[in-house]
Amino acid sequence: MRIRLPFVPIVLLSTVAAAPAAAQSGLEEAKRAVQQEYRRALAEARGLYQGRQGPEQTDTFSRRVRVGRDGRVSISNISGTITVAAASGDEVSIDAVKRARGDRSQLGRVSIIVEEHPGRVDVRTEYGRPFADRLFRGDSVAVDYTVVVPTGVSLDVSSISGRIKVDGVRGSIRLGSVSGNISSTNAPKIEYLRTVSGEVALAGIAHDGGLTVSSVSGNLDLNGVKARSLDLNTVSGEIRLRDAVVERLSAKGLSGGIEYTGTIARGGRYEVNSHSGNVRFTLADNTGFELDAGSFSGSVRSDFQMAIGGDRSQDVRQRRGPRRESLRATFGDGSASLNLRTFSGDIAVLRK
Repeated sequence: MRIRLPFVPIVLLSTVAAAPAAAQSGLEEAKRAVQQEYRRALAEARGLYQGRQGPEQTDTFSRRVRVGRDGRVSISNISGTITVAAASGDEVSIDAVKRARGDRSQLGRVSIIVEEHPGRVDVRTEYGRPFADRLFRGDSVAVDYTVVVPTGVSLDVSSISGRIKVDGVRGSIRLGSVSGNISSTNAPKIEYLRTVSGEVALAGIAHDGGLTVSSVSGNLDLNGVKARSLDLNTVSGEIRLRDAVVERLSAKGLSGGIEYTGTIARGGRYEVNSHSGNVRFTLADNTGFELDAGSFSGSVRSDFQMAIGGDRSQDVRQRRGPRRESLRATFGDGSASLNLRTFSGDIAVLRK
């Protein structure tokens, strides 16, 4: 059934104020009638929409597949959560729940595909018609996955709309989501993570390679990170690293502060740039560093006894221009390099 909202003549509504007094009451009456008809049709449309939603319909899926202790598992979903945990053994356990509102036949339009290859298992969600068409028709079906994999597998997970959570997987990991939060614990070998709109929370990263994490809109929170190189990017959100041990850091944010707490490495390189936000480095050791810091509209300060031009000061500052403040100085042997920049915000290098 198609609901048609009444056509409201612009002339009728716009000429009420200009009509002669004798005709005012008739025009007002017509106007009220049109508005009542509009509200009635709108209420009918809302009722039809809510009725179509109806109770939630579900269907379950379960399968076990042998992949090997160091195989590769990929999971691709469109809408719904993905939870991955690790266990001993050499099998992948896949449990999924399809969810829909209203007509139960919608569930049949969505298929869960499991493809087995030597040393690899691919899991994906397929819809019976294009995803965009499915959205416009309003018969959205979500699929929630709970997957248990061998501890040592490599993992590749992607989702368009839905949360991703990984726990305990020790192999290399790549994660991606268009709209959804991503979190992990005890998954040390995450190599790449990207979300367009979502929060990122990682804990327990430790490997000898590099890690790239980016989000267009969302905070990046990394706790207990040990990596040779770290590349972090967000357009709108905070970047926070705690208990970090990193040799090379590149952190960029357009709107949001950047915080680093941990140790720096001898010969390490740390490049931080925030357009609108504070930059804060809290160091837990006495590794020497050379500091080059600048803020166009904010202060620059250091808790470390720095050397500049042969002088030593607890807080050395140098101004350039009426608003810009910068600091170029050295602590200890100056082996590490800290290049910290913000356009609108304060910069602080602190002792833990």
